[in-house]
Amino acid sequence: MRPAAIIQLFRDSLSGENRDYTTGSIRRAVFLLSIPMILEMCMESVFAIVDIFFVGRIGKEAVATVGLTESVITLVYSVAIGLSMAATAMVARRIGEKEPAAAAHAAVQAIIIAAVLAIGMSLAGGLLAPFILSGMGASPQTVAIGAVYTRILFGGSIVIVLLFLINGIFRGAGNAAMAMWSLWIANGCNIILCPVLIHFYGLRGAAIATTVGRGIGVCFQLYHLFRGSGLLRFLRSYFKPDWTVIKALLKIAGTGTTQFLINSASWIILARLVARFGDTAIAGYQVSLRILIFFLLPAWGMSNAAATLVGQNLGASLPERAVQSVRTVAFYNALFMAMVTLIFLLGAGPVVVLLNRDPAVVAVATHALRIITLGYVFYGVGMVLTSAFNGAGDTRTPTIVNLFLFWVFQTPLAWLLAIYFGWGPSGVFWAIVITESALTVVTWVIFRQGRWKKVKI
Repeated sequence: MRPAAIIQLFRDSLSGENRDYTTGSIRRAVFLLSIPMILEMCMESVFAIVDIFFVGRIGKEAVATVGLTESVITLVYSVAIGLSMAATAMVARRIGEKEPAAAAHAAVQAIIIAAVLAIGMSLAGGLLAPFILSGMGASPQTVAIGAVYTRILFGGSIVIVLLFLINGIFRGAGNAAMAMWSLWIANGCNIILCPVLIHFYGLRGAAIATTVGRGIGVCFQLYHLFRGSGLLRFLRSYFKPDWTVIKALLKIAGTGTTQFLINSASWIILARLVARFGDTAIAGYQVSLRILIFFLLPAWGMSNAAATLVGQNLGASLPERAVQSVRTVAFYNALFMAMVTLIFLLGAGPVVVLLNRDPAVVAVATHALRIITLGYVFYGVGMVLTSAFNGAGDTRTPTIVNLFLFWVFQTPLAWLLAIYFGWGPSGVFWAIVITESALTVVTWVIFRQGRWKKVKI
């Protein structure tokens, strides 16, 4: 492809237009969706790194607080992602059926659900913040320092849920660029506010910066939805609860949320296992996770393209085009993850030192990176396959697979390797690699059977 054509493709991908991806080149469709989705997740990666970078200057108790809070607040992310995948699947299906008004109506019903659920999570997390940290194995000093951070982040659950959900709505409509811009604005504000507020308010300032930044991103999203500059336009009449649509969304979101709750709860248990080996171990583990996420999120962004392509093409009654789209995205994601694996095998140490200079923490984080990234190619393909199921509205299949592999397999394996065989934190790291690789193989076998093509939403 000529340089001029590449530049034009890049510009088209960032134009903020809603697109119908049921016709034309699949490769072009993948690139038009993937470029803004990757850039969106890159900013989310930067967001995670920025927090741990500035908080790391406060002390290892602060780093442990951020890591343990993030481990638990993934429960909120799970609800947000579950709703987001339901909205993406339904909006994409309606767009594929050439019914944009029905797509906008479904999007509003998803927002109503999100608002109700987020209020409950904010209250629960805000009240139970000290118990959350102590329950995760934090030392009394970490609890004393970090409870306010945890309370503020949980108190802002509404902006977490809406940011994820509305970006899912944009992606379902084929407008990945708008989702990208909203996250860039949200995280850009956090990057600016984080060092300033930490300087004046310490760890509390980091939580305030994160919540305010996300809130600004949500305002940007709502402005464009009510303005109606694309295929989706919110009308006041859509805000009357439509129980038929709400029930359909909850059916998809329920298993979708369970899918990620299973995954998230498993990560909480793994963090709890590592915490048994002290604050240094958990701090190193959390630093390694932030770096891992920095590279995983762009791959997740690319995999999200599969959800939009599957949803729209099934809506247009083009199941084989949906299959080809998934294969194309999986190929590109695997290439990206292979390059990341080489980076960490050759240079994990220097990357870790950029975030934390404590020699003991650096040693744990470097060791974790070199082990966990051995399964990165599998992770990349597995993400795409899971997104394909979710984009089809078949959130049940990945949920069952996750339940078996993360709870019946990974949790006992991690305990056996770390505690029974005495491998320490390394046992947890190896359990992650083995489980994620097995998950990809199982998901691929089920994907090829093709039952996901027949799901109706």
